[in-house]
Amino acid sequence: MGRGGQGEKEEKEVKVYSWNEVREHSGNDKWLVIDGQVYNITDWVRKHPGGSRVISHYAGQDATDAFRAFHNDLKAVQKYLKPIHLGSVKPEEQQVQAIDRDFRELRKTAEKMDLFRPSYAFFFIHLAHIIAFEVLGYLVMKQFGTGWIPYLITLLCCTIVQAQTGWLQHDFGHLSVFKKSKWDHFFHYLTVGFLKGASPHWWNHMHYQHHAKPNVIDKDPDVRVEALFVIGKQMPVKIAKSKKKSMPYNWQHHYFFIVGPPLLFPVYFQYMLLRHIFTRKLWLDLVVVAMFFARLFILYFPMLGWGVIPFYFTVRCLESHWFTWVAQSNHVPMDVKADEAEPWLKLQMHATCNVERSLFNDWFTGHLNFQIEHHLFPTMPRHNLYKIAPLVKSLCEKHGVSYQVKSLYGAFADIVKTLRHSGELWYSTYKAFHSS
Repeated sequence: MGRGGQGEKEEKEVKVYSWNEVREHSGNDKWLVIDGQVYNITDWVRKHPGGSRVISHYAGQDATDAFRAFHNDLKAVQKYLKPIHLGSVKPEEQQVQAIDRDFRELRKTAEKMDLFRPSYAFFFIHLAHIIAFEVLGYLVMKQFGTGWIPYLITLLCCTIVQAQTGWLQHDFGHLSVFKKSKWDHFFHYLTVGFLKGASPHWWNHMHYQHHAKPNVIDKDPDVRVEALFVIGKQMPVKIAKSKKKSMPYNWQHHYFFIVGPPLLFPVYFQYMLLRHIFTRKLWLDLVVVAMFFARLFILYFPMLGWGVIPFYFTVRCLESHWFTWVAQSNHVPMDVKADEAEPWLKLQMHATCNVERSLFNDWFTGHLNFQIEHHLFPTMPRHNLYKIAPLVKSLCEKHGVSYQVKSLYGAFADIVKTLRHSGELWYSTYKAFHSS
């Protein structure tokens, strides 16, 4: 009995690892650290509800703040951590940086301020105004026919519906509306699937990676654009040195207007989401997407005939302009670089900026004019982001981190300026590297 008890005690002893040992497991076998504890996620990545890539991006790194940012109920996810727990980082190597410690205190302050509590009235009103525009668009064409004026009014209404539904599904996708995630998942399928005709699983797969490692080359899918564009300072140099033949990136600030906003939704997203559905056999996603197109044809085919197809793609094109200018204004002009395992605050701040607050800007951008705060606290309901903004700004000033706020026009203009600068950097490097 005595020996058995001693053996059990030895088995329960916690193993300790150095950070060098943890960093060695960032390839096929994957370890990460949360609150000083080491976890082996090698097999777990395939079961991870948020997708395998988003968690893999932190292999060999400290994922403490990312883990807290993505999970509302930390107690509920503990049951998944226990089976993959390996041990802890050596006590002498568990020193927390001041910037991380201060950010975690800020999060506690936000929780005390009740900023993670959603306003159901806010989201109900937002959904109601979407439905109102949906009904208005249909009734205008139904009542007044398909002449140019009613056609354009319906086109405008449908574009507003699609853009605003895009912002609303974003809320459900981040689990920021309900206390129980199952309701967020249900309404996410309803909004992004039935109302928008996109795959919820595809959106999660892409967007969670973006939030985990924003503007990080080879990890953020939103900056895997080298087939058409180069952005930042590192990517243009890397592409110029590695390829002898490529796009004429020094002209990208011109052709962006042709292949960027007009084609992102109607061509690229349409192809990618359908490929994602069929390659991964996501039949529920296929059903809700099919329901979107069934609704479209049931409502508009009797009035437009096969003209419903160009009508649909025109809406997609207009929505694509809306989304692209808003979404890229917060990220394209910021740093784009390889992964440096930065603290959460610096990682997000280097990749994001804000746009000035106003009633129109809040509505037009879906409150993503507070992109900084959204990236730091992705599960915080968007109607509360402005409340935490002054505290975030103060924390940034304390640690010498840039906190940028721009006008809406200035943010849009910076997209084109950045494309021009990055294109010129690629061209000068290309000429210097391949001149011989």
